[in-house]
Parts: sequence; structure tokens; C-alpha cells
Amino acid sequence: MKENAVHKIAVISDTHGLLRPEIKEILKGCQVIFHGGDMNSWKILEKLKEIAPVYAVRGNGDKEWARELHQELMVTMFGLRIYMVHNKKHKKADLHDVDLFIYGHSHKYEEKEEDGVYWLNPGSCGPRRFRLPVTMAVVTVEEDTGSFQVEKIDLTEGVSKPSVLGVSEGNLKHTLEIIIKEMKAGRKVEYIAEHLGVEREFVEQVLRIYVTHPGVDAQGIMDKMEVSALFDRPGENIL
Repeated sequence: MKENAVHKIAVISDTHGLLRPEIKEILKGCQVIFHGGDMNSWKILEKLKEIAPVYAVRGNGDKEWARELHQELMVTMFGLRIYMVHNKKHKKADLHDVDLFIYGHSHKYEEKEEDGVYWLNPGSCGPRRFRLPVTMAVVTVEEDTGSFQVEKIDLTEGVSKPSVLGVSEGNLKHTLEIIIKEMKAGRKVEYIAEHLGVEREFVEQVLRIYVTHPGVDAQGIMDKMEVSALFDRPGENIL
């Protein structure tokens, strides 16, 4: 009896201009790559295409270079009906014809089953956003049956969490307001970090959110930074 063909689908999202060597090695073991948006650069798309065929949607951080990418995508792959959109808030209303729903945007890994549809957010495997992990997923599919399994891959397991030196929960909003003001004045990242006594990585993360979300204010940046994840020890500053 002929055995079922087994295929691996790599699912990544929110690379934001960074394709890590560890991620590339995992991708090489997959037959196809699905990217949930926010590549931020055509170079990422080109690098992915060198590894395997790529299916990608346009994220809110993908500007003019990505105008040919679709906002949503529906494809049957190895007998699996896959639907993908960057932000799950923008999904189509009816998912009755979907087996696997892929999305991104939040940088937070999520998988659940709802009304016969498997929801999967692979999280972000690009630049690490403070204490959120660096994650992706690999979907193993039996082509003849359409049955599949999802493997979560977390590159930050066992790795110490980055600090945000000089910033406490109480002064975070005020610090962000100053950073935004300095950015508008054309100050460089190095200057802002030194002036405020905070880490350069922190300022870079704030700048990234500010640039990819036009009009966002300090509170909006706090929301996207996942403040609860930043300060997960009540009464303690991040050191």
C-alpha cells in the first residue's frame, strides 16, 4: 500500500527586515513558506524565494514595494485549505471553507481551534520586541488525508530575557513622550539613548513602532509594547 506523502509548511510572520540564520535553517527543511506580512523589505521576500516557494500577504508595515502583494490569500496546499491575512480583524466573515487560518500582526504566538477551523499566529521571528519570544511554526501535512500537526518553534526558550535599563513602569509613558519629541526633532538613536540613560535597543524598538504605525502616540506605543510583559514583576524595575 502506498504511504501518504508528508509535507512541511513553514509559517512565519512579522520579520520586519530581519531573517535570522536559525530561521533560514528551519525553512530549508520545508517545501513551502507562508509569511503573514510585515516583511518591511523586498529583500526579505527575495531571500525567502531562494529557499522555497513563498506565499505572502501584505502587512501594515509593508509599504509601496509590496503593492503587488494581496491583503488576503486563499490557497489549497497538499490537500489543506489555507486562508491568510495579516491582521485577524480584517479576515473574511465566513471561514466555512477554511482548514487553517494564518495571521500575524500581534507578534504573539497563538493557536486554537474554533468551529472546525484551526487558527494560527506564528508570532514574530524578526527583531525581538522586548520580552516577547521569537517564534514561528512548522505545519506537517499528510497530503492524501489532509490531516496536519502544528509544531511551535521558540528560539528564545532558555535564553535570558532582555532588559530595559533605566525605565520603570511608572515613568515609561513620560519617557516615550520624550523619545517621540526627540525623534521629531531629528535626533539620532544614539543621542536619545544617551540623553535619557536608556538602552539603544529600547529606543530602536520605539522608533520601529512609531514609523510603522503613523500617528501613534505614547499610549499607543505602550499598548503595542505589551507593557504587562515588560513589567512582569510587580513593584520591580527592569534591570
